[in-house]
Amino acid sequence: MKRIEKIYNYILKNSKHLTKDDILNYNGFTALQIGKELNILRNNVSKELNILCKNNKVIKIKSKPVIYYPRELFEKVLSIKLKDDIREITNIQALINKKEKIEDQSPFNYLIGHDRSLKNQIEQAKAALMYPPNGLHTLIIGSTGVGKSLFANIMYKYAKYKNRLTKDSPFIVFNCADYSNNPQLLLSHIFGHVKGSFTGADFNTEGIIQKADGGILFLDEIHRLPPEGQEMIFYFMDTGSYNKLGETGRGHKAKVLLIGATTEDPSSTLLNTFMRRIPVIIKIPDFSERTLEDQIELVEFLFRQEAQRINKPIKISAEAVKAFIGSTSYGNAGQLKSNIQLACAKGFLNTLNSGDIININLDLLPSNIKKGIVSFSNNKNNVWNLIPNTITIDPNNDMPFEYIPFENDTYEPPFNIYDTIEKRAGELKDKGMTDEDIKSCITSDINNDLNKFYNNLKRNKNLKEGLLKIVDKDIVDFAEEIKILVEGRLNKALNERFIYAVSLHFSSLFKRLKSKADKLNSYVEIPISTNSKEYKIAKEIHYLMEKRFNLSIPKIEIEYLAIILTSIQDSSIQKRVGIVVAAHGDSTATSMVNVAKKLFETDNILAVDMPLEKKPFDILEEVISKVKQVDEGKGVLLLVDMGSLNSFGDVITERTNIITRSIDMVSTPLVLEAARKCSLYDTDLISVHSYLLKDFRAYTMSSDDDNYINDGVIVTICSTGKGTAIKLKELVDNIINTIADYNITVIPVGVKDVNRSINEILKSNKIIAIVGIINPNLGFPFISIEDLINGTGEAKLKNIIKGKNISYTDKNNIIALETLCKQSLRELVTFLNPEKIYPLLKNFIDFIENSLDIGYKNNKRLSIMTHLACALERVILKNELTYNGKSNPLDKLYFDTLKDANLIFKKALSLELSEDELYYMVDIIKEYQLTDTFNAYVTEIPKN
Repeated sequence: MKRIEKIYNYILKNSKHLTKDDILNYNGFTALQIGKELNILRNNVSKELNILCKNNKVIKIKSKPVIYYPRELFEKVLSIKLKDDIREITNIQALINKKEKIEDQSPFNYLIGHDRSLKNQIEQAKAALMYPPNGLHTLIIGSTGVGKSLFANIMYKYAKYKNRLTKDSPFIVFNCADYSNNPQLLLSHIFGHVKGSFTGADFNTEGIIQKADGGILFLDEIHRLPPEGQEMIFYFMDTGSYNKLGETGRGHKAKVLLIGATTEDPSSTLLNTFMRRIPVIIKIPDFSERTLEDQIELVEFLFRQEAQRINKPIKISAEAVKAFIGSTSYGNAGQLKSNIQLACAKGFLNTLNSGDIININLDLLPSNIKKGIVSFSNNKNNVWNLIPNTITIDPNNDMPFEYIPFENDTYEPPFNIYDTIEKRAGELKDKGMTDEDIKSCITSDINNDLNKFYNNLKRNKNLKEGLLKIVDKDIVDFAEEIKILVEGRLNKALNERFIYAVSLHFSSLFKRLKSKADKLNSYVEIPISTNSKEYKIAKEIHYLMEKRFNLSIPKIEIEYLAIILTSIQDSSIQKRVGIVVAAHGDSTATSMVNVAKKLFETDNILAVDMPLEKKPFDILEEVISKVKQVDEGKGVLLLVDMGSLNSFGDVITERTNIITRSIDMVSTPLVLEAARKCSLYDTDLISVHSYLLKDFRAYTMSSDDDNYINDGVIVTICSTGKGTAIKLKELVDNIINTIADYNITVIPVGVKDVNRSINEILKSNKIIAIVGIINPNLGFPFISIEDLINGTGEAKLKNIIKGKNISYTDKNNIIALETLCKQSLRELVTFLNPEKIYPLLKNFIDFIENSLDIGYKNNKRLSIMTHLACALERVILKNELTYNGKSNPLDKLYFDTLKDANLIFKKALSLELSEDELYYMVDIIKEYQLTDTFNAYVTEIPKN
């Protein structure tokens, strides 16, 4: 009997007893097991089993280890028929699920996790919909991005599937947040209104309650309903009748099933009387609370979406899948989607000029996603075998059954990543840039675009909450309405600063009017044209303000409002000076920029690394690209390492019309100070260039943590010189009072003639900071109203008062190096203690320098230390790098030295870097030694 026949007969004979549970638990036949029983080498068994798979005799299950079943038995036990071209299966349960979905077309069966993480929630929903006679009103709760809107939509489809609703029954969606700043308008949309019920109500209008009659009304963000709206809705729930806005009787009837959704705790945001009318509350779990099977399916689904958009196959490693799952936290499925899009964009870029498969592996992922593998390891036990070594997605296969698991398109960027990549690549290629430089430029562009987009999603939520802590909600709501009005009248978009300035101004104005403590008519006359657009809009706002708040407001306020409109337009966009750091070496500029980004969390600074072999033309094109990218309208500061690069400034300005200024002999302290000035205090290009060139002398260590400025002035800029300044002065005084005794005066000035006012103050005072609605750009540290409100401005102000600077110098500053290194390690490592590992890292580098008779600058020491720490972390995780380069016989001295230094870690931590990791270290220390030697040579060349 042939070997292949013996193997097949053995499998058939011993598989007759297998049940469905055995197959689901992966109790099958392995090559090792068969080899032992039949006394055949394992590799020969594997070879024959693969032939049997190809001939459709057995089916392969990709698990750890790989399992085989007779194909006929597998199909019979699971009651399923496989296509002839299917020879291996990744997930048996998923195969069964899809089969069951085909048999049962219930809309809920199309949801990822319908039989696992969402099983109880689906049972609740079915019970609510089927409860006689008309179903039960339901509230869906859960974090942003978990799929509340999707779940409500599936409930509607299920009601039609079960004939509880007709095929024409409506499903009306309404987001209560859209009109939360105007309760009157909100209630009008829900219930309708009659002509003349409020200003602008020119016709009788039906509300969404009427439109939803006979169907389902889904109220998203239901916690944004005002109390009076909740009362009107629960009366409707009780009686089925309602009145339109402006009516006295309740003469309208409708049969509507209500489904609400909220991210908030309903017990603290909704009336108890309202909650009693909602008997069913369904909690949708966060991504982290879903089963691993759900998480894997969701990852596959999202990659399948991207594969079809790109029209290329995608191959994802198991480690990458774990990193994606472990790094998904605040945004649930939405955050996962954005991370996968970023990875696919990078992978797409790598295969731009070929038809190759896109490989998504751990090396491709940014550090914030890579760290997810640690979280995954900590939270998942004994489930690693559920994730195959690789998952391959074919763009030509049909999409799986599952619906897109998102609330809406909030997490969908307003641009096509892949179109952007192809267009940008074509432009750069036409300019003669190399493929590597093109990849570098585009990767940076995509990173910045996506990071800005998703960071804005996280930031925008907190600003209004900070404002509401100091200003009444009615005033903030009114300010938001005014912002919309002004944008329409002026045909110009305004940012949130308008709302801050107007809210604070109105708040202080109303307090003065109600207390009658200050007479507005005592203010000096403000010369402003009554024919200007701003004056006419201010007049309209004045009328609306009196009507809204039932106050008599002096006419002089129209002029103040006009001044606010003018000044806010000028500063409606907070602009910063951009920074581009260009230095020779493979990672010199990047290292310095990364330190600045970590310290200041800024995005207006970019790096251009210049390997010695790179052509000047390519360098210039890359610098121009970065200048365009970082420019916000206030010019760009170029920090370069050689004087010859200074000549780039004129060429860049000529070609881009972007003003630039250059400083050579760049160092890490110079980059840090430039980032601090340009990011924190919104200065102008000329003043920051002059300061860095003439006055900056690197950072010095302060031995006294309480090094306060004993005399100085903080200027607050507002619209009137009083008004908003009273509120600003309170805020600033409160901040000052929390830190220590002080001798600092807060002086308010009006926006009119602000430069003249500040010059007057300077005659007898030292100005240490300016706080307000506009930045006069006089070179002083500036803190905007929004920064003061959202918390970041408080930290800035405290540092200014204390006179604190970032403690770092580039030469012989051990304390600063230690501080920066520990700070970096806290962000990069999980298992190592930065306090304890730092001395070992220092000893390691000291040993190398002494043994090889070389010396590294502090920025290089910092880079080597962080690489070392990450390498040790990889040892702990058993995830060391594999060295793919070619070792040079001349590297033996370096390698032996590193091997000896490696004993430092072995002795102290019982950890030892692998030879592959050491070879990477050889490349790094050689590169840094070459760069430092080259820089030293350049500095010795006479300038003449």
